[in-house]
Amino acid sequence: MRHVPFFRWVLTLGVLFIACSAAVYVAVPEMPELRQIDLTVLDEKPDGTCTVRWTDPFDRSEHEAAHQCDARRADSLKAPYYDPETGYGWETGFVVAEGSAKGRLYTLGQDDKDIDDRIDLSDTLLIIGLLLTTAGLIGGNIRAAARLIGARPDVVHRAWRLAHDAAAVEEDHTRAIEAVRAAWAPLQRERVHEEMSRTPVKLLRNEDKQRFRTKAWEKGGIHTARDVLDAGVWKLGQLPDVGRRTAEQAVAAAERLADAAHQNVLVRLTPDDRSDPRTTSLITALRVLVEAGPQAQEAADTARELAVRLEPLLTGASAASTRTGMLRVGPEGRRRTRAAVAELRGLLAEAKFDALGPRFGQTSVDLLRGPDNELDALSAWTDFESRPADYYRVLAEVTAGSAGPPAGWRAPSPGGGLSGEV
Repeated sequence: MRHVPFFRWVLTLGVLFIACSAAVYVAVPEMPELRQIDLTVLDEKPDGTCTVRWTDPFDRSEHEAAHQCDARRADSLKAPYYDPETGYGWETGFVVAEGSAKGRLYTLGQDDKDIDDRIDLSDTLLIIGLLLTTAGLIGGNIRAAARLIGARPDVVHRAWRLAHDAAAVEEDHTRAIEAVRAAWAPLQRERVHEEMSRTPVKLLRNEDKQRFRTKAWEKGGIHTARDVLDAGVWKLGQLPDVGRRTAEQAVAAAERLADAAHQNVLVRLTPDDRSDPRTTSLITALRVLVEAGPQAQEAADTARELAVRLEPLLTGASAASTRTGMLRVGPEGRRRTRAAVAELRGLLAEAKFDALGPRFGQTSVDLLRGPDNELDALSAWTDFESRPADYYRVLAEVTAGSAGPPAGWRAPSPGGGLSGEV
């Protein structure tokens, strides 16, 4: 159902009435500027109706006009007693002292009825406007309060903090894994190159599983599978009795062998490699994940799953993140928002029960630890010697099974150090 802003229109109408009241009040005519003068009463009736003559004080011209004299003034001021010779009376009056009616006779109170009528109209409009405005404000606030039911900024804000913590621990775990892979990659490439350099070219086979005729290749300096890759199709094709197709097949065979070697060769870690900065970098990177333990991976997985659950709920509950947000959505939007907030509340209860917030925080702290100096690197090597299996396990997990304990490796002897062959 589409929202109809009824009380908003009531409030608008009330404000409009108040504005009209103000306009009418402003338009009420004011009493003009007056100047008092003497009037000669030519004739007068008992009720005060009279005819008067006066001299315009501005242009000195004389005028006669009907007037309403004060019937209650003393008889000595009335005609014919005031001036027995002329039979005229005396009265005081006012003329307009400004504007287009300047010099015109003005009777006090002649505009009172018009002024009173306009003021009454202004008061009526004001009362109606105040009533409508009050009804609009009260009704609108009641309706707004009903629409605000379900707005829970605290729930949404706590959910956002939990989502931020989950994203942080996932990012920290990914960064730690990438550090291991970055340190492992050059060592892995070197091992692959060594493996390819030890593979005689005569072991290469084409797509039909047949060996190549390699005597001419060996005479041309192509002795190993790595030599084939280094030479490439063009250089290999320049050898006697080697066509382009044969060269392409040979390079493809060497590439397949390199791919297999990349999957199978192992990066071996031994204390003899302490002087190799690349191996030391790998050991120190591995130590972060080893010390963080399996719970770091569990926390990262939990954070990833939690983020998937939180994302649609936070989107659906966005209107409830502020007190006024619910006012900007329709009935259907408020229904969806309340449902999302209810699910968020349940999810937060689960997270609190499982202590996910502290777990995420502690895991991030553990994953942010790294080597700061040579002593840290030495400590990492010492830790590796005490539990090499943990390092190989983590390396195998991070590199997707491309690493493992070297053949012939044995656990350290009780006296310390490594005992085994590589």
